[in-house]
Amino acid sequence: MLGVNIDHVATLREARYRGREQGEPDPVAAAITCEAAGAHGITAHLREDRRHIQDRDIWKLREAIATRLNLEMANAPEIISLALKLKPNIVCLVPEKRQEVTTEGGLDVAGNLVALSETRKRMNDAGIEVSLFIAPDPEQIEPAARTGSQFIELHTGAFAENFADGQQRDRELTRLVAAANQAHGLGLKVNAGHGLNYDNLKSLHRVPCMVELNIGHSIISRAITVGLATAVKEMLKLMENYRT
Repeated sequence: MLGVNIDHVATLREARYRGREQGEPDPVAAAITCEAAGAHGITAHLREDRRHIQDRDIWKLREAIATRLNLEMANAPEIISLALKLKPNIVCLVPEKRQEVTTEGGLDVAGNLVALSETRKRMNDAGIEVSLFIAPDPEQIEPAARTGSQFIELHTGAFAENFADGQQRDRELTRLVAAANQAHGLGLKVNAGHGLNYDNLKSLHRVPCMVELNIGHSIISRAITVGLATAVKEMLKLMENYRT
């Protein structure tokens, strides 16, 4: 399945309209276009500093979209409280640093097992599924299963960054394959995302057990040239041969 991340639509809007109640482009309208083009879900990251997606966007998305809403979020009290009221279909807990442009690393689940487990329980008690955004490392996957989370999302950034180097690419793919198999064996469902694009997606087909790929920047970038609906359809076409 394809989850389209619409954060970068809001980034463009905020570049001109930050602090205003209205502006263009509208991430909610973009989400509806993505759904109409065949996307299986919409992903949005409500950051603590509100650098792109705003609270009003999240509430409008909850009302407007017909597919799954995946709320990416830090394990922070304010955002947890909002998520419990919003009730997205799923939350993906991610690390968050104010100085980063986008989420650059995976969670340290092993070092934050109690806090993440508590949030997982609160979300599940509210009927919300939980995913943990982690690097494809065995020492993080086993603790992820211990939290009771339903999903992990494998951080594919290292794979994407090393894609041009055949040897490094194969090494990163081997890590992803092993991580997906380990997670599946522990009863976790497996998603993936970060840096995936129209060039590297075919190589990712080697990774088994995938449920959903979350892709944002590449689709929004491609949309500038061909339009958002076409960009989504092109990505879905590339995913046709993906086998779980």
